[in-house]
Amino acid sequence: MAQPTTQIALLRAINLAGRNLVAMADLRLCLTECGMSEPRTLLQSGNAVFRSRTGPAAVEARLEAEARSRWSLAIDVMVRTAAEWATVVHANPFPKEARDDPSHLLVMFLKAAPAAAAVRGLQQQVKDRELVRAVERELFVTYPDGVGRSRLTANAIEKALGTRGTARNWNTVLKIQALAEQS
Repeated sequence: MAQPTTQIALLRAINLAGRNLVAMADLRLCLTECGMSEPRTLLQSGNAVFRSRTGPAAVEARLEAEARSRWSLAIDVMVRTAAEWATVVHANPFPKEARDDPSHLLVMFLKAAPAAAAVRGLQQQVKDRELVRAVERELFVTYPDGVGRSRLTANAIEKALGTRGTARNWNTVLKIQALAEQS
């Protein structure tokens, strides 16, 4: 039997503007009932850290099925191991922005690694001051003028890359890493 590993699950599009409501206590209960141990959540946006003997892809599928059956939500779940998460933090191509303006640096955790041509196409679509870089299954995006003002929306990114994702700002990425390191 595999040794349990620390994993991070990110639920896409929950608790936004009063839609797709999931209490974090319910998410922790779901994780426990699905065989995960030591579940902890961060904020109200669907960030969970837990230990599991099951691989990330199977955990994603299980949690997506549970969201449909428990909460009637058709949502995407992205799961990374703690080691993968640490690699994401280390691979950040925007260290200056991470230090000086972390709330405007987002990491979009994708279901699949985008094709290089799709990333180039997305970069060519950027008309404002945003910067976009892909590393494996993550897309790093700087929004120097704010996310709310940008035309580079999650939907536009997903359409250009041909894969779904969920974004977290750099502050949250680091908080999740700290929570995972406590496991």
